[in-house]
Amino acid sequence: MIARTINPQLLRDWARVCVDQLEEFRGEINDLNVFPIPDSDTGSNMLFTMRAAAEAADAAPDDATLPQVARAMADGAVAQARGNSGIILSQVLVGLADGAEILGDTDSLTFGDLASLGLRLGSLAATRAVSEPREGTVLTLVRVAAESAAAHEKETAADIVRAVADDCAEALERTPEQLSVLASAGVVDAGGRGFLVIVDAMVRVITGVANRRRRYRGILTDSATLGHGVDDSCVESSDQDFEVMYLLDGAAGEQIARLRERLNELGDAVVIVGDSSSGEGERFSVHVHTCEPGAAVEAGAGLGRLSDIRISCFALDAIRAQADSNEPPPRHKRAVVAVASGEGAADLFAEAGATVLRADDGLTAHALGQAIRDTDSAHVVVMANGALSSQDLVTVTTDVRSTQRSVLMLPTSSMTQCLAALAVHDPSEIPDVDAYAMAEAAAGARWGSLQLATTKMMTLAGMSEVGDVLGLIGDDVLVVAPDQTSAGTALIDLMLATGGELVTVLAGTDVDEDALEAVGEQMRRNYPGIELAVYRTGQHSDLLQVGVE
Repeated sequence: MIARTINPQLLRDWARVCVDQLEEFRGEINDLNVFPIPDSDTGSNMLFTMRAAAEAADAAPDDATLPQVARAMADGAVAQARGNSGIILSQVLVGLADGAEILGDTDSLTFGDLASLGLRLGSLAATRAVSEPREGTVLTLVRVAAESAAAHEKETAADIVRAVADDCAEALERTPEQLSVLASAGVVDAGGRGFLVIVDAMVRVITGVANRRRRYRGILTDSATLGHGVDDSCVESSDQDFEVMYLLDGAAGEQIARLRERLNELGDAVVIVGDSSSGEGERFSVHVHTCEPGAAVEAGAGLGRLSDIRISCFALDAIRAQADSNEPPPRHKRAVVAVASGEGAADLFAEAGATVLRADDGLTAHALGQAIRDTDSAHVVVMANGALSSQDLVTVTTDVRSTQRSVLMLPTSSMTQCLAALAVHDPSEIPDVDAYAMAEAAAGARWGSLQLATTKMMTLAGMSEVGDVLGLIGDDVLVVAPDQTSAGTALIDLMLATGGELVTVLAGTDVDEDALEAVGEQMRRNYPGIELAVYRTGQHSDLLQVGVE
């Protein structure tokens, strides 16, 4: 059983994993950023803020207590917070630090104690920091995390973090229902996505297993149409041109209310948070979107000492982002990428006009994405032929699609379906018509395979032993036989029970010649009107792949 207690090193490990994960998902989070300003920087701001917290935790003495490490993280985040999302994140860390100090550094302190109290305090602090809290934002997810942690407080650390992460993931999916601007753009909340990354990081630290999430690149639209263009207006009637941030030292608490009122007059997205843990007076981190950056700075200057003043222009940032995202026009109009296993299959697909990607030793999403880019084509049809999961294919599509490149994944689960699609491929036809014809041909091709049983298991055809030959139609085992000949002929009979005009057999490296001859004899004797095509494709995974059209 995983321990329920918590120690300072766990916080340090969590902070490092958060930085790594935010770095990995920064682009995805930035693409989701449409509220309160579509400035595509939420992921970057959360990463910058969390990196400051991680560095502060690492700089703490090796013998620092849990409250001391938690406070170091909070102080580092508050001092270096970037953007609305960064400031809110810093307040979650402040809540965890406050909770650790209230509970004290004792041997009896459990993960559930700190998670429940710390997240509750963090949720309250983050909500108080925002002038106009809205449902459907990161604030909603932080509150859900606090409620979930409290509900599972007495369970193990692993059970708590898994429950919190699952509840936050569900809450993230509901954000478009709560905030109309998200629904209009077809995305979930960017800050909420970033917070889910942070919660998933704790799952990884506690359990050693990473949660796999779908790519949150849009529900109704793709990332190319999320509304980050130069001419896009600020959502929710906001027309502010600048983001202003600064640190304010020496101001009295009662003055902050007046500062908040003044900044609300000057702009929107006002966030002010304070941290008095240093013992040298309270320091406030101030954030506002405004068209009067000078006045926003002056409003704070009259109350205390300002430092780390940062002013950014949304229009200029958008122009820079647009310039950075421009790609040169592709050299070719069209391409077909086909994944193949076996030298013979690769030659067969290449002769049919496809760019071939070998997957004899497996395939990664990165390799498929690079192969698509390497075609340097404006319209790319991809057939992965069962080498990657549907989730990975969605990831690849969203990663490589751009304003210069359209990508269509045909749902082919086998090389026989791919061959059927390539048979009708017509490069002279317009892309959409050609892709439709290929998809229709692939869908109309029934497919099966022969495989060796490597474990004892129960199948739809009965119990199989190690070494048996299995006949599959799709993913279902419908034939169990002691040899390839019996299995192959039985599979052909099953697949032709509903008719067909063409049987395509792709022979692997380990197929028996007797089995191939038996299948040929069976077709001549029992199905004389059906054409048989046999190709020695040389795949290692299947003894035979069979397609029926």
